[in-house]
Amino acid sequence: MTDLDRQSDRKLDQDIDVSSPPIADRRPVERVHHGDVFIDDYEWLRDKDGADTVAYLEAENDFTKARTAHLEGLRDDVFSEIKARTLETDLSVPRRSGDYWYYSRTEEGHQYPLVCRTPIAQADDWTPPRLEPGQPVEGEQIMLDGNALAEGHDFFSFGGSDVSLDGSMLAYSIDVAGDERYTIAVKDLRTGALLDDSVENTYPSVVWSADGKYLFYSTYDDTWRPDKVHRHELGTPTSADVLVWHEPDGRFWSGVSRTTSDRYLLLDIHSKITAEVRVLDAGDPTGEFRLLVPRENGVDYEVEHAVVAGADRFLVVHNKGAENFALGIGATTLSSLDDLEPVIEPSDAVRVSNVSASERAVAVDVREAGLPQVRIFRLGPDGLGHGSNIAFDEPMFDAHSVGFSDWREPFVRLTYSSWVTPSTVIDYDPATDERHVRKQQPILGGYDPADYVQTREWVEAADGSRIPVSIVHHRSVAPRSDSPTLLYGYGAYEISYDPYVSIARLSLLDRGVVYAHAHIRGGGEMGRHWYDNGKMLHKKNTFSDYLDVARHLIASGWTSPSHLVGLGGSAGGLLMGAVVNDAPELFAGIVAQVPFVDALTTILDPSLPLSEIEWDEWGDPLHHADVYAYMKSYTPYENIRDCAYPAIYAITNINDTRVYYVEPAKWVAKLRATLADSRHILFKCEMSAGHGGASGRYDAWRQTADFYSWIIDVSGAARTAVSKPSQNG
Repeated sequence: MTDLDRQSDRKLDQDIDVSSPPIADRRPVERVHHGDVFIDDYEWLRDKDGADTVAYLEAENDFTKARTAHLEGLRDDVFSEIKARTLETDLSVPRRSGDYWYYSRTEEGHQYPLVCRTPIAQADDWTPPRLEPGQPVEGEQIMLDGNALAEGHDFFSFGGSDVSLDGSMLAYSIDVAGDERYTIAVKDLRTGALLDDSVENTYPSVVWSADGKYLFYSTYDDTWRPDKVHRHELGTPTSADVLVWHEPDGRFWSGVSRTTSDRYLLLDIHSKITAEVRVLDAGDPTGEFRLLVPRENGVDYEVEHAVVAGADRFLVVHNKGAENFALGIGATTLSSLDDLEPVIEPSDAVRVSNVSASERAVAVDVREAGLPQVRIFRLGPDGLGHGSNIAFDEPMFDAHSVGFSDWREPFVRLTYSSWVTPSTVIDYDPATDERHVRKQQPILGGYDPADYVQTREWVEAADGSRIPVSIVHHRSVAPRSDSPTLLYGYGAYEISYDPYVSIARLSLLDRGVVYAHAHIRGGGEMGRHWYDNGKMLHKKNTFSDYLDVARHLIASGWTSPSHLVGLGGSAGGLLMGAVVNDAPELFAGIVAQVPFVDALTTILDPSLPLSEIEWDEWGDPLHHADVYAYMKSYTPYENIRDCAYPAIYAITNINDTRVYYVEPAKWVAKLRATLADSRHILFKCEMSAGHGGASGRYDAWRQTADFYSWIIDVSGAARTAVSKPSQNG
């Protein structure tokens, strides 16, 4: 029995009865597809502004608040620990572009960052200045103050930004609702004045032409798909903006980028599995984009410009005849991927991810043996030369390049981390092989990597696949000692979750919680096949992999069902809903963040945001009966069982465009109607946030402390940390 049940007979927060959870009305509607009839009792909750919907969401919030009131002190402790470990007044490592060093900084007590720049001291200086927190920066110009821009709004988020090549104009986008529909603004950095060139309801990215006279941006259709690209001439009404591209195919989205060399503008048109790129000389912004390689279903590619042996060339990462992608090089007049000269050949062992180039080097992100690495090619008179990976000492790590900020940049900027090594910014010199550590993420309070242990285990799935599992714990926790354990999973979109230190996670580790990360199929950790075997009609591999890992952790003694909590968000929230239906007996608790638990209803409706785009990920159940039947067999909302479920904490946000709040709302309502006792099912809906949750950093920390305290409680972990962060750092 958890503390949640011990308090079931106690009334908290005025008249909230913690023994009686909210019960939503049943208002059945039929959904009929492929001869199958499904009765949906809770679709009425989709009426976001309806009085009954709002009343139900507020009742669930009140119930959750009352049922977790006993955790208030623990929540405060976790929040205080996160805050104490974070250097609140801090600066990023500056990056040079043109005649300025660009960086951001945060200030204690303020929710949002400031975006800044300072002039370079010498034209040949590429070593970033050392900026000290709390100390004035000579010549600093605050380009954007997130705190000022957020005033009067419950939510605020920066989108994209771009500075004109002459450094005089800043174009940027912001979201003040959480629905990821941005407003573009233009600021004259010479005077500080905002210009009238403002555009609403746009995609976040914005790109200048080389001459600084034109902006390129994308807008959404009714399904929240960036289908149109526009060109805006500075100083003219936005009503006169030119439509550069309209993509009619509902599976594709479109946008414009500029190569690092600033020589070309690229019109990128992508679906989940197919790409088409059109190119335009950046010096001719009003010209027509020229098609490179025509789209071919299932063929994906991306392009970067390089100057190799004095000639303009395009570097192309592609999957034509290369499941794990390959890197080729070709003329800028390229029209077929078959004409590329190989740079990195196709390989079952190496997944090629992306490429960036400067005038001196080419950096390629690759993945080998489940670990992300960076391969460097040095540009010389004879061309690319031989590429080699940058070596690191730890057995598990994450290393990737962050692109070049200036074509002339002599260094390759890297970020490096492991499960115990905080994020580290490194400038790698390809000419000398030297590494310059610019900064390591500060963790206050006496953090010592030696206090934590990282390890990797492999779990064999039923079909023989070997699933990697990353495990990290405090050194005071004996391995395989039936410990409280948090098992994280995602497994979708070829997204890889690689080693990193989380300041917030330390509050769990220091209370004896073992953190395990299941690198399941559907993700990209083990290459493209790992993704392909966890999507569409192979999606159930994602769920069975996660359950195989859970059973391994239990069988090998790491934990037990009374101590194991699952965690996943978005597509990982679908994972949580599926595994708790399949094997509820394995878990003490499940945290489902913005969970995609009514997937079939959503994917069946192409009028909803992103649904048609998602057909390449999940399949098309609207037109294919086999896909419909397969999805119906696993979608969490439609497969709830009348049996004992573990404690569940579902968390969503009212303005989420990616996963509508209605999905977890319906899921929880049906759980309550199905289970004999649903007091242990909690549902929290943030009433002013989007997919990413609270926007301000302090608000986000409190949100994390809220569900972390619940995890500590349900898993049976210690309420008191082994050691709290010292106040003197």
